[in-house]
Amino acid sequence: MRRPLKHKRTWRPDLTYGSETLSRFINAVMWNGKKDTARSIVYDALAKIKEGEADPLETFETALRNVSPLMEVRSRRVGGANYQVPREVPQNRRLALSFRWIINAARSKKGKPMAEKLATELLLAAKNEGDAIKKKDEMHRMAEANKAFAHFAW
Repeated sequence: MRRPLKHKRTWRPDLTYGSETLSRFINAVMWNGKKDTARSIVYDALAKIKEGEADPLETFETALRNVSPLMEVRSRRVGGANYQVPREVPQNRRLALSFRWIINAARSKKGKPMAEKLATELLLAAKNEGDAIKKKDEMHRMAEANKAFAHFAW
């Protein structure tokens, strides 16, 4: 018998830009339920991007596209041995990973307000640079190195 399908959640677009992806990103930035703080951080970061003569929403979406991974390795046990099997990443997980990597890269920098660090990381990711892009490249290298075990993916 098939397991029941999961209910797909619908997201409300954010207040300023009308983007569902941006509202999900605000939720990912949020800590301890402080949504207003997270919202102000993200909007300040987008305002800093706008000061640099770039379209903030377009830069944000480009950064997400550049950071989101296409392949990942999943551990699979076959005959007593564990293999790192390369798999394609589903769209929802792609988005979640790119959010996580951009936010963690911004949080790891020290000495500036979070809005500045986030704006810097988004601009770097839009130009295919920065820590989040390194994380994606590392994941792609792992998948490429374990391509020999792709036949275990079923």
